[in-house]
Amino acid sequence: MPEKNYFTPEEKENVKLVYRQLLFHSKPVISVNDFNRMRSLISEAVQTGHYQRNKQGLNPVVRNLNTALILCDRVGLERSMLISVLLFNLVVSEFLSIEAVEKEFGSDIAQLIRGLIKSNSLYAKQAAVESENFRKLLLSFAEDIRVIIIMIADRLCVMKMINHHPNEKYRYDVACEASYLYAPLAHRLGLYSIKSELEDLSLKYTNREIYDQIAHKLNETKRSRDQYITEFIQPVKEKLEAEGLNFEIKGRTKSIFSIWNKMKKQKADLEDIYDLFAIRVILDTPLNQEKADCWKVYSIITDMYQPNPKRMKDWLSIPKSNGYESLHITVLGPGQRWVEVQIRTHRMDEIAERGLAAHWKYKGIKSESGLDDWMNNVREVLEAAGNGGALELMRDFKMDLYDKEVFVFTPKGDLYKLPLGATLLDFAFLIHTGIGCKCVGGRVNGKIETIKYKLKSGDTIEVLTSPNQSPKQDWLNIAATSKGRVKIKQALNEQQNKAAEYGKELLQRRFKNRKMEMEDGVMMKLIKKMGYKTATDFYNELASDHIDVNRVIELYLEIDRKESGETYEARTAEEFTLQHEHDETKEDELIIGGDVKGIDYKLAKCCNPIFGDDIFGFVSTEGTIKIHRKDCPNARHIYNRYRYRVVNARWSGKMGSKYITVLRVVGNDDIGIVTNITSIISKEKNTHMRGISIDSNDGLFQGHITVAVDDTSSLNSLIKKLKTVKGVKDVQRGSVN
Repeated sequence: MPEKNYFTPEEKENVKLVYRQLLFHSKPVISVNDFNRMRSLISEAVQTGHYQRNKQGLNPVVRNLNTALILCDRVGLERSMLISVLLFNLVVSEFLSIEAVEKEFGSDIAQLIRGLIKSNSLYAKQAAVESENFRKLLLSFAEDIRVIIIMIADRLCVMKMINHHPNEKYRYDVACEASYLYAPLAHRLGLYSIKSELEDLSLKYTNREIYDQIAHKLNETKRSRDQYITEFIQPVKEKLEAEGLNFEIKGRTKSIFSIWNKMKKQKADLEDIYDLFAIRVILDTPLNQEKADCWKVYSIITDMYQPNPKRMKDWLSIPKSNGYESLHITVLGPGQRWVEVQIRTHRMDEIAERGLAAHWKYKGIKSESGLDDWMNNVREVLEAAGNGGALELMRDFKMDLYDKEVFVFTPKGDLYKLPLGATLLDFAFLIHTGIGCKCVGGRVNGKIETIKYKLKSGDTIEVLTSPNQSPKQDWLNIAATSKGRVKIKQALNEQQNKAAEYGKELLQRRFKNRKMEMEDGVMMKLIKKMGYKTATDFYNELASDHIDVNRVIELYLEIDRKESGETYEARTAEEFTLQHEHDETKEDELIIGGDVKGIDYKLAKCCNPIFGDDIFGFVSTEGTIKIHRKDCPNARHIYNRYRYRVVNARWSGKMGSKYITVLRVVGNDDIGIVTNITSIISKEKNTHMRGISIDSNDGLFQGHITVAVDDTSSLNSLIKKLKTVKGVKDVQRGSVN
């Protein structure tokens, strides 16, 4: 680079250092010949007086080189962006024509420079900080999204350069602009490291006293903070290594701006802000194991430290709209201090740090045409914002980072993500099942649309409902999302179940009038014999008078007379046997348990007896004996109709194998409640969880948890503890399906 008197000594050293770093980092995308050519052009422009400092005295060579280095370090290697930044001022100063750039470096770079010139002209026309329309104008001029990325990087470069600038008002104006415009844009693009630094520098220039105060206190407490982080990390590190995970773990002090925000929100001093730092666990794991390994780390850490369910943030299941993926938890660490832990993989971490550029890499967008297609979608979003003003435009300015997803808004501005091809009906069910069931259409961007309307990114949707509406079978052909179809099926099933319940009640009343007990086992055989696949279908037909009730009763009696076997299926116990204990003064009694030898028997599936339950035996026509609990739902029927086949039974004094049973848990559908439940089960001695299924609806969840226990004492103890979990409303024994 030419020296002369153009560079100050500090600038000269900076240019040499940055030039070498830029040359090294950009090798994968910019050839040495291209770099030497640009160096020659810039040197000649400086020598001929084309590279003039701006009115604030900033050196454009220093500015452009440092902006290019920020793009390399913070965004990623994209050839057109880097070359455009370095050649931009050559075109602005008319040292080089745009046609010459296009001929030597390509049309994409020429087009990008045109966009930079157009957007940069805003500064020459008006005061950006004072203009309420600046955001809208900026996005209107930015036909290429890369222009905005370059402007964000350039703004960070300028913020770093003006630390000692003599014009205080200039520093203040640039800082305000960075805070209200460029930092939010960086956030939308997922450029979190740039966003944080812009916010910190903005606070530094607008409120130096607060900035210095927080920075000074952070420096004073650094040693004790580092010591605490080490104390927290060490046992976690040992546990993760023992599990064979590849990872790195580190502590990170939060940005000064975010700490200042917390101080304002909580109206507290720095000493009272507990989460000044966060622990980050970064896993090195294959793509197909990412979520599983992240949740594995979550389980390990929450086993060691008590989690705070209210502060859990799951961006693994549903990433942010800018692509951010991570699992954030807050746990109670040593000394009863709350500590935030961020769990992610190297891929997720790169996306978090580099945002958009990392998505180019991981989505495999290599050709310019592929990138153009992606940017066309973004422009459609910007155009869909309409004339709603700057704030609405900023709200609608978001990056559709996934080529198979759309992002839409409610009238209140809440953002929702759905698969490409989703309809207005899908959106209604995503908001709430009740709204979906009553949906008759919607108002999309102010225009009335039907439930078949296919959503587009940027749409603002108001769902219209009617109390007379109910789900229809053809809705399954309208809904494009699996979630929407599942909820429609559930609603249709609920309608059918209500009709089926009425049909069943009708039949039960007829049985009662004849003083008969309706046995489920016989009914299932009857339903099957009549050609129905499910009991619901049968009872629906009964409710709609398509089946004669009297004919059903006659067929039931016929089957019951022919059936000599017991109709309750049971689950075979492993290696369980029985023996008779003879006593002249007592009736015959079965002695059962793990230490008993004799005839094999089975545990009835309908009631799942376990060691310690009051039980009886039932001799089936096949000669096998099935063990039921005395409070079994079928006990009354068995005693009334087959008393002669019932034998007394009791457990032996020695406990045998594990017994499988199911717990039905009902509670509030709250984040973390399942974690608390499974945590209690895992800590119970000699108790093992075999399976869990969860179903949630209208703010409540119902879970069926299969556990293996030793006896009723262990089971009752577990039930008692589960009932103490916050949000759990009821815990009962169920049956194994």
